[in-house]
Amino acid sequence: MPLPFPRLKPGHAALLGEMLRFGVVGTLGFIIDTATLYAALWLGAGLYLGRVLSYLTAASANWALNRAWTFRQAGRAGRRRQWALFLLVNLLGFAVNYGTYTLLVANWSLAAAHPVIGVAAGSLAGMAGNFLLSRRFVFRPEAA
Repeated sequence: MPLPFPRLKPGHAALLGEMLRFGVVGTLGFIIDTATLYAALWLGAGLYLGRVLSYLTAASANWALNRAWTFRQAGRAGRRRQWALFLLVNLLGFAVNYGTYTLLVANWSLAAAHPVIGVAAGSLAGMAGNFLLSRRFVFRPEAA
C-alpha cells in the first residue's frame, strides 16, 4: 500500500519536525498560560490583567523550551536579547491571541465563565504567526 504522502526532502522533514516540536511547546505553553490565569483570577487580578500576566509567563516558558528543543540549532549568544526579541516579534501573535480571548470573554458568557475557552482559541489563533516570526527572526541558525 503506497504512503499517503510522497517522501519528504530533508529540508522539508526538518521544517516539519520544527513545526511539530513548536506545537508540543505551544501545548505546554497553553497549560502554563491557563494555570497562571486561573491562579491570577484566584488572587483577584481579573480576566484581563490576569490574561496579560498569564501570557507573559507562558511566552517566557515557550521561549526557553523553543530555545532548548524546537530551534536547538539556533545561535546561543545573548539570552536576554533573544528573549526580548522573542517577545517583540511575537507581539503580532499576542495581539491576535489576546484579541481572540477578549472578544470571546466579552461576548460569550460561556467563555467568561470558563476562560480556558478563550485561552485555547487565542493560542491557536496566534500560533502560526508566532512560528514563522520566531523561526525567521529569533531562532536563526548561527552563521557558518
